[in-house]
Amino acid sequence: MKRLARILMCMMAAALLMAGIVSCDDGKTPVTGLRSTHADSLIFDAGTVKNYARMLELTDSFEQVGSISTLDANRWRGVAYYRQNQYRTAEFYYKKALECEVNNEADQLSYTKAARRLSELLLIKGDYEGSLQVAMPAVAKMEAGGYGSDIDFAILLNNIGCCQLNLGRGAEAQESFYTARQHYINRWSTDSTGRGFQEAVIGTVYTSQAYINTRRLDESLYWIDRTEMLLNKYAEKPDARTEYFDEYQARIEIMRAVAMQGLDSVDKAAQAYQRFMKSDYAKTSAGRIYANDYLLAAHRYSEAADNYRYLDQMLDEWGMDLTLDNVQLYLVPKLRANIGAQRRDSVMAFGLRLCDALDSAIVKNKNDDTAELATIYETQQKEAQIAQQQAGLARQRLVSSLIALALVIVFFSVFIYFRHRSAQRLRHAHGRLEDAHNQLQAAYDELERTTAVKERIESELRIARDIQMSMVPHLFPEREGLDIHASMTTAKEVGGDLYGYLLEGDLLYVCVGDVSGKGVPASLFMAQATRLFRTLAAQRMMPAEIITRMNTALTEDNEQGMFVTMFLGMVDLKTGHLNFCNAGHNPPVLLDRFESDDKKSARFLEMEPNAPIGLWPGLDFVGEEIESIKNHPLVIYSDGLTEAENPRQEQFGEERLLDILRNNRFANAQQVDEFLMKEVETFRNGAEPNDDLTLLCMKVD
Repeated sequence: MKRLARILMCMMAAALLMAGIVSCDDGKTPVTGLRSTHADSLIFDAGTVKNYARMLELTDSFEQVGSISTLDANRWRGVAYYRQNQYRTAEFYYKKALECEVNNEADQLSYTKAARRLSELLLIKGDYEGSLQVAMPAVAKMEAGGYGSDIDFAILLNNIGCCQLNLGRGAEAQESFYTARQHYINRWSTDSTGRGFQEAVIGTVYTSQAYINTRRLDESLYWIDRTEMLLNKYAEKPDARTEYFDEYQARIEIMRAVAMQGLDSVDKAAQAYQRFMKSDYAKTSAGRIYANDYLLAAHRYSEAADNYRYLDQMLDEWGMDLTLDNVQLYLVPKLRANIGAQRRDSVMAFGLRLCDALDSAIVKNKNDDTAELATIYETQQKEAQIAQQQAGLARQRLVSSLIALALVIVFFSVFIYFRHRSAQRLRHAHGRLEDAHNQLQAAYDELERTTAVKERIESELRIARDIQMSMVPHLFPEREGLDIHASMTTAKEVGGDLYGYLLEGDLLYVCVGDVSGKGVPASLFMAQATRLFRTLAAQRMMPAEIITRMNTALTEDNEQGMFVTMFLGMVDLKTGHLNFCNAGHNPPVLLDRFESDDKKSARFLEMEPNAPIGLWPGLDFVGEEIESIKNHPLVIYSDGLTEAENPRQEQFGEERLLDILRNNRFANAQQVDEFLMKEVETFRNGAEPNDDLTLLCMKVD
């Protein structure tokens, strides 16, 4: 998936610029006859000259006067931040766009553009479930509403296929890719230029690379051959560009070489590489770096190390900073190439540079995260303030009008009825009326202030909960021999519990954690722990090393003394071998089976007493292992389960947990999860939850 992310972020931009293609997210291309408004054109023109501050100002202004809808405004904000590489902020606004109502054809167009870009962002960072939750409803809406272009369908279906493939759903992925292929055919059939074939080539490159990344090499050869066929069709068009053909023919040969090498067809792989070397693209800095995909797979480390001398030149040409992702994608493979080539001096020199680059990338990543989160928070505050002011002005105008009308009526009634009364009694009546009005106004002002504060707090907490819940997976891998399910319930609007999993080939990483405290501070600490788990597990580290590195990161600047207990395991799905590390967390329960009607064996794992994460720097955490947990379900939970209290302040307890697991029959992991959650709710008997509750159950056959 790392190689696919690199292609999505770099190769696509280069190809589109060479071909003169403008992204539908940023351009004015009509879809099913729709045209951009004058407001959209002005915003687009500001983005063309990279004046993103102006782009955002125009978006705010046009939204306030109603020239563009809220959906379209949020989509344009996402475009502006995406172009500035502020992907988290861009993701935030694309999600806001998709939450808006679709009221007309222009909104349908903006919805489709936002869904395309958001699904791509989530795919790049490995959130396959999140990407599917965006792309699949978008395709369903376009099919039901009869709108959207063939290229919209093709790109969204391609994203869906890549996600399904990485989640182990090969048959569904194949169907998505074939459907996308038909939309590409429809696209180029209605275009006399080569643009339709260019778009199809890019799509099939992504498909081919997805099959290579998931080691489905036989299937990848079909898509590689199809890519070459489409490229040859493009070459026949009058507007075909020689440099575009040369680059993509070269990329095809490298993908074919990687696939053949993986299938042990070493001679055919070498022949494909030789064809690559004859291209002009092979002589560019980007081409030399791209060639290393094959050279490293073929253990030709010296040639790969020579190519990496052009890495700095390529990064400068692309204008790419050494972010954490780029350090992982480029610098780490460069170090491995020099190690394989046994160039000791180069390894030592580059190792020092890698340390410096990693340190700079970590600092930059923290600064970027802080700045993007601040932008999101300030935006929410500004929107809430504007909405509050508008509502207040509307209420004030209504109340003032009613009071004025009442005063006029009272005045004329009093004048007509009491005109024979003295001026003194009239003044007295008017004074009492004025006092009543002042009291009513004061009471109204106080009520308005109280209501506004309450609504703002509730809105912010709802947003925080939505963000937190999006950080934990809600879809679980469908793989033969694996049954896994998890859920989380917070005691407050937001909480500090976490769970996660990451499937890397035959290795499954799982974790359950509990941050000290509850509420917003705990949720922020939980977000950091979740990000660290996914980043380190993707590098296939052992659980003890992951916990040790998380402790190093979370103890830094931890002035509040927060910490997180965690159980982290790594299961080899082929052998059932479990490596794990427990950092001060509740011991999981190991069962001998699910299905039996007889009383089952259930016991708590005996583990090393490691400290929680985040309290003391420099700790080396101890890992442990179990030879095999095949057919032995594992139940991992937070203390919100065993310490749940009923109205008499009695706790649920560990023995009650063991009794339930021993004496009940379960069909699968989801049933264990739902049954225990229901038992806890019954035990509380109406009492408010006193802590967050998280539960994860898995079984390897």
